[in-house]
Amino acid sequence: MSVAPRTLAVGTRTSALAHWQTTHVIQRLQEAWPLLQCETLDFTTKGDKTLNRPLPEIGGKGLFTAELESALCAGVIDMAVHSLKDLPVEEAHDLQLGAILKRADVHDGLVAREGWTLQSLPRGARVGTSSLRRASQLRAARSDLNVQSIRGNIDTRVKKVLRGDYEAAVLAAAGLKRLELTSNVTEWLPLDVMLPAPGQGALAVQCRADDLATIDLLAAIDDDVTRVATSAERAFLSALGGGCATPVAAYACFRQAESEYEMRGLVAALDGQTVLRVAGTESDPQHLAQRLAEQALQQGAAALLQHV
Repeated sequence: MSVAPRTLAVGTRTSALAHWQTTHVIQRLQEAWPLLQCETLDFTTKGDKTLNRPLPEIGGKGLFTAELESALCAGVIDMAVHSLKDLPVEEAHDLQLGAILKRADVHDGLVAREGWTLQSLPRGARVGTSSLRRASQLRAARSDLNVQSIRGNIDTRVKKVLRGDYEAAVLAAAGLKRLELTSNVTEWLPLDVMLPAPGQGALAVQCRADDLATIDLLAAIDDDVTRVATSAERAFLSALGGGCATPVAAYACFRQAESEYEMRGLVAALDGQTVLRVAGTESDPQHLAQRLAEQALQQGAAALLQHV
């Protein structure tokens, strides 16, 4: 199947990582549709503009996505490229996820001076993160650490550690690998220490729900396994009433041999003193997500999230 020559306007944030992700999506599309032309338009979001306050303070829905979604609805762009973990779980009106690409590494990495690992960091070490999920799990693992807010693009955060503003920072493995910053990683944190955000490692391409031509183009780069797994993770988050700025983690994967999905979920107190963990396997990932969310709520997740 071929496509008639067409030019798509693609919206992206302005960071080096956002540009890498958008270029990657365009390359995948043009591999599938060689006659397709794409032009990119840069957008600066509220989350990009407000760098002098911790993310949870300026939080709310669409912190890194609202401007792109508005441009989509207005017809200024035909599609927008996002990190799936940044997208609110409630689908924006008249928009849909036309593609979720094959997932990259879901882990988080520790970038630290002096080759420190999480366990060898000195007491009181300043560890930077903009995520309540990461902060809670850091405090659960090492209550003696001084967990502080860190803002800026991923390369900026690495520089802040290297110049001594922090002893370490926790960053997504996918971003570190995409920008070839892995030489600064002293430890890839295991999932039992740092469970990822719902959708972490996956790229999502948003388009208008009535733009059937673009939806057909995007179908060529959609990865069904990633879509199903990340949809379950986001369903877990939604069932808890949480957003992408809450201390909730989830990871689902398909177990080929058993033909079923395995999922882990986590809800934590901000101080890390209480961490609720749930896990299970099931052939229906959406039902599994709902069941695990109910287990977390029975264990007191709602009270923890109420304090955020």
